[in-house]
Amino acid sequence: MARAIVGVIGGSGVYHLPGLTDMREEAVSTPWGDPSDALRFGRVGATEAVFLARHGRGHRFSPSTINYRANIDALKRVGVTDVIALSACGSFHRDLYPGVFVMIDQFEDRTYLRQSTFFGTGCVAHVSMAHPIAPLLRRRLLAAAEAEGIPCRDGGTYVCIEGPQFSSLAESLGYQSRGADVIGMTGATEAKLAREAEISYATVAMVTDYDCWHEEHDAVDVAAVIKVMGDNADKASALVARALREFPAEHEPCPVGSDRSLEYAVITHAEGRDPELVKKLDAVAGRVLRAK
Repeated sequence: MARAIVGVIGGSGVYHLPGLTDMREEAVSTPWGDPSDALRFGRVGATEAVFLARHGRGHRFSPSTINYRANIDALKRVGVTDVIALSACGSFHRDLYPGVFVMIDQFEDRTYLRQSTFFGTGCVAHVSMAHPIAPLLRRRLLAAAEAEGIPCRDGGTYVCIEGPQFSSLAESLGYQSRGADVIGMTGATEAKLAREAEISYATVAMVTDYDCWHEEHDAVDVAAVIKVMGDNADKASALVARALREFPAEHEPCPVGSDRSLEYAVITHAEGRDPELVKKLDAVAGRVLRAK
């Protein structure tokens, strides 16, 4: 079994990981371009951890301009086995009020501008996204939230929109009527790429607002979100620290196969594969491509 190395992707308001000891920074290059920021390596307790600011320090990248492929490739390249993704989200339910965390288990992807796969012409692969969140990792995060006294909901659907604009009222009401629980702009893209990279992935959806459907609240704006993000960031730091201190030394095999997703996913015959694309896929899919 592989030793567990946990990647933490910090979203809006989370640009560093408090409690990371023996820290060092490294700029990691990938065939897909540069990640959002340098990777920060260290430990929390006995657990090796790697932190990446999704939007870059200073929040330089919008949801549509983040280089998601470079971010996930870089984490895979340095040995990350599990990713905890922290994401600011809007809520579609009164009981999911600002400050509540939701350990989601499903996505609805409404994005249209991103590169959400490493594969393509010359090497085609189809991975399952039926269960996009790694259940053991999600349960660990839920247990950490409960231990820290953080208000938390177990399970939920995250609708991922392109952004960077917030939803119209018609859109918000439509997502709500279809059963979505929270709304964000980044999670589904990361989850798809993490699955292709055979990394176990789980999202902590940190509610900052009610989107714009709630008749008793103003439409969401940046000022309102920022007011909540500070408190959420403190809670997220406590949650992640607790989860990492209690993390197993070895990566736990994923019940839904997130860490073995490429086993039967590559459909292009070996002789038909584009050598240049195969070379780019080395860190992400080399385990499978080198074996066939």
